Amino acid sequence: MDPDTMRGDGGDVYWRRRMSVLVAVLVVVAVVAWACSSGADGPERRSSAQSSPSPSVSPAVDPLLAGLRTPAATRTASPSPSASASQKAAKSPTPTPSPTRPRRPGAPCVDDDLVLSLQGEERVYRGSARPHYLVTLVNAGPVMCVADVGPRALEVRITSGSDQIWSTADCVSGPGEELKQLKRGVPYVRAVDWDRHRSSANCRATPAAALPGTYVVTARLGGLRSAKGVFHLR
Repeated sequence: MDPDTMRGDGGDVYWRRRMSVLVAVLVVVAVVAWACSSGADGPERRSSAQSSPSPSVSPAVDPLLAGLRTPAATRTASPSPSASASQKAAKSPTPTPSPTRPRRPGAPCVDDDLVLSLQGEERVYRGSARPHYLVTLVNAGPVMCVADVGPRALEVRITSGSDQIWSTADCVSGPGEELKQLKRGVPYVRAVDWDRHRSSANCRATPAAALPGTYVVTARLGGLRSAKGVFHLR
């Protein structure tokens, strides 16, 4: 084409079209380059965003959150009191009471049914005065029972410190057994006098006289013991 022909109006239109096409090509190239660069940076940006630490809680908010978390953890870890109590109740069964056997009238008395007491007249015995005591045995059980009230079974003993001075169980002639029927609430009473001499199991012919001093007297029957009585010899 002749250059002079392109300098006219037709030539101007031709060059403007050429420039428009060139600009369009440059824009397409720029868009493709931008898309490629953004696609390459995307994963790195996402990975850096994921790896970046989360913003720390401010000191003003952290104690409040810690206080809210701690009770919840404590409540979750601690066992329920009602559950543990129910387990203990299930492991320890309630014992069943044994049936009480009814007492038969005339059976031997038991210690739980008897009341034993001892009473003296004086606290001080002078000269040749002899200590005098009353032994009382009462059946408090539901029915009549039988007890041995002989001098060996129902014993009165006098001591001074750890020394045994006298006992009704010493030097008893014969079997020494005396069975008594004890009705409910009716006392059995026996009087005991002490001659102020020592006694022994070998029954010496001439027992020694007790010396002046303080003495203790008690009554005994099986496992029963009366209250102690204290008296003095002058």
